[in-house]
Amino acid sequence: MGNLLTYSGIVTKIRAMESQLLTPQDFEEIAGLHSVPAVIAWLRDNGFYPFVLDELTDEHLHRGDIEKLLITQLYYDYMKIYRFCGLEQRRFLSLYIMRFETDLIDYCLRIVINHYQEPFDLNYKKDFFDRYSQISIEKLITSRTTDQLIENLKDTEYYAPLSKLKDKPNVTLFDYDLTLDQYRFHKLWKSRKKILNKTEREIFTRDYGSKIDLLNLQWIYRAKKYYQMEPVDIYNLLVPIHFKLSTQLVKELVEAPSAEDFLNVLQKTSYARHYHSLEHLTIEMMYGQCLKQLYIADAKRNPYSIATVNSYLFKKEEELERLTTAIECVRYGLTPGETLAHCGITGGTI
Repeated sequence: MGNLLTYSGIVTKIRAMESQLLTPQDFEEIAGLHSVPAVIAWLRDNGFYPFVLDELTDEHLHRGDIEKLLITQLYYDYMKIYRFCGLEQRRFLSLYIMRFETDLIDYCLRIVINHYQEPFDLNYKKDFFDRYSQISIEKLITSRTTDQLIENLKDTEYYAPLSKLKDKPNVTLFDYDLTLDQYRFHKLWKSRKKILNKTEREIFTRDYGSKIDLLNLQWIYRAKKYYQMEPVDIYNLLVPIHFKLSTQLVKELVEAPSAEDFLNVLQKTSYARHYHSLEHLTIEMMYGQCLKQLYIADAKRNPYSIATVNSYLFKKEEELERLTTAIECVRYGLTPGETLAHCGITGGTI
């Protein structure tokens, strides 16, 4: 009864928000349109994304503008959920926001490392980060080098892990990205015991344990297929947390002689066994499908819990990625079938 009372308002709100998500049929209509302005007009006419599309003019329809505005919709949904949450749920959402923070730092690192002439266009994120984050955008936009950027993170938890890289030779953007990812997952994994009750800790452990496993599988595969990395270097890429992947199985995957051999070993994992064949399923698709099935199942089994919040935010991020992809496909004149395939939509299903 406690969870029912605690989550009843949140669940009602999220169900209303879910009713506004795009359906496979909506994406079929979008795929059949012939220009980006037509897509934006269709979204406006059908009541989708009013919070952000009112800010979009016909002069600002390239991918960068659209992506910026769509991410503000995710922030807006986060804020709507946050307002309905009590103290316990807000603790969980404070962990979730680490995703937004590490994405922001990664973006800023790309700017300073690549020496872009017009480095920072972050005003559209400022209100959100000022209210919900430990990171000061005002400080970050003054950065012109990686050292300055890290120094401008001094009042945040990200300063310590990133500052360890400052004096190392030949540090690349990849090294910074890897450090941020590993730090985030370690923090999430460690913090779950402190801020979640038993039931919600079990849900969080299952969801994020699977996510870490699947990310590690992606990283191993890419390291082998695209970079021909040695096993000792691949081990350094991985988050050292094993959920459903035993230490022995990880060893077999990392030390498989080739990407093809990796795929053979992958068949032993519970994630691959969800599918009859991996022939037409990329590692990235397996990642998305496994997590989606897990989040939806958790939300059905435990509707009055963090599972409902987790499931909605996952669906929303997935929708934003698909919508951005669909708009780009329309921009470049792909057929409706090609557009839907790029969006991962087949046979009227998502």
